[in-house]
Amino acid sequence: MSASLSRPRVGVWLIGARGSVATTVVTGCAAVTAGLHPPTGMVTETPAFTDSGLPALSDLVFGGHDTLDCPLPKRAETLTAGGVLPPGVATAVAAELAAADREIRPGGPTPGDARSETELITAFAGDIRDFVHRHELERAVVVNVASTEPAPQGPDTPLPASTLYALAALRAGCPYVNFTPSEGMHHPVAARAAERSGLPFAGRDGKTGQTLLRAVLGPMFAQRALRVRAWSGTNLLGGGDGAALADPAAAAAKNAGKERVLADTLGTAPEGEVHIDDVPALGDWKTAWDHIAFDGFLGTRMILQTIWQGCDSALAAPLVLDLARLTARAHETGLSGPLDALGFYFKDPVGEGPSGLSEQYEALVRFGRSLAAAAQEGPGVGSVERADESEEAL
Repeated sequence: MSASLSRPRVGVWLIGARGSVATTVVTGCAAVTAGLHPPTGMVTETPAFTDSGLPALSDLVFGGHDTLDCPLPKRAETLTAGGVLPPGVATAVAAELAAADREIRPGGPTPGDARSETELITAFAGDIRDFVHRHELERAVVVNVASTEPAPQGPDTPLPASTLYALAALRAGCPYVNFTPSEGMHHPVAARAAERSGLPFAGRDGKTGQTLLRAVLGPMFAQRALRVRAWSGTNLLGGGDGAALADPAAAAAKNAGKERVLADTLGTAPEGEVHIDDVPALGDWKTAWDHIAFDGFLGTRMILQTIWQGCDSALAAPLVLDLARLTARAHETGLSGPLDALGFYFKDPVGEGPSGLSEQYEALVRFGRSLAAAAQEGPGVGSVERADESEEAL
């Protein structure tokens, strides 16, 4: 665990709090805290971040919004049966799962919900404020881990749910992280509110598998002066993501980030596209296949193929914990606006920053050092008590 002094507790408010990723986040945090498993996959638990002043995993308190009513302990049982969670872990941390489940509030909008957008934002923000004050938290970070939603089709369409939650986070005085391809803080209404709020935010779309590999291979081709002619891919996945991405509009939102990584690392967008197929039998597991056609010296034509098989929830959960801790610490030090240094975690990162994974990692480590320096200087000014100012801005 990262060394840190005794600190007040920090809230992690999950949008999609009863989904596979959220359940794995809560289970994993409790299991690592109890010493049942090592923090594999958590970059913030490596030596580079030991002195960064991050909140300890044991100081994180979970809650969230969801439109589902399946309790977290039951959801964890399902994930255990599917091989996502190791046997026995959900039972060992059943109390922690039940405690987090008691902090989950109804989300929305749901069919038949007559509340206006303003009323929904106010209700969501009220839930977050209540969570913070009841648990006497120093601050809370809102993280969107819900299923991908279709991109808005025009300026006159209703605000998407992800944007309502983002605006609620700002109104509650909380930093916001969008781990999904959904609109969230990217919507012009939310972007303007974020700029006025003085709060830090990060996103979007966690880089967990196929695009993680693309962020490594793209720079390799560019640095070796090899011309990529075409780059095509296929994703086979089930679970909630598979069902959500069966919607062509949602799939298009997902693929936009994958395409951006190639364009940014190669300097041009090659031919080819990614196909996403819903295979319910795969559950929370996915297979990603890439076919890369490239030219070598004297125009010699060559091909590289990759296959990535993994569990999205297990890949995403440690990143969500990293992001919650880093964003909370950024808020504590008084940082605001897009957290460029967290681009390491995203397909379509906010702010300015490098595109290659190696350069993104270097930027992240530098950020960790800056947080360590801030820890030596003393506590920052960021806190959830600035919520009133944020609400006025909205």
